[in-house]
Amino acid sequence: MSDWKDQLSQMVYSTNSGRVEPDPEPEHVPQGDGIVRLRRETKGRKGKGVTIITGLDKPQAELKAIAKKLKQHCGVGGSLKDYDIELQGDQRESIESWLKKEGYNVKRAGG
Repeated sequence: MSDWKDQLSQMVYSTNSGRVEPDPEPEHVPQGDGIVRLRRETKGRKGKGVTIITGLDKPQAELKAIAKKLKQHCGVGGSLKDYDIELQGDQRESIESWLKKEGYNVKRAGG
């Protein structure tokens, strides 16, 4: 018969490591066809146009860095939503030239 004192001697308590979080799952990056598409969209934005860049097969961190460089290049604001980069205004020409210079295969989508 085991004694409760024996059970206490086996317990370990430490405040050194804090809360233990599970290892993060690897990020699932959607795979495209290798073509970066540029499109202009105004729907749901009260008539204000944005340029949306899709098809960059990169993780979120790299997309964030690319979005920052593009915003600085065009001198506009923008954001990263899911795996799409949105820049304010019609910036398709300048974005297309910048992406081609970086070695991407670029195509304009829509009108």
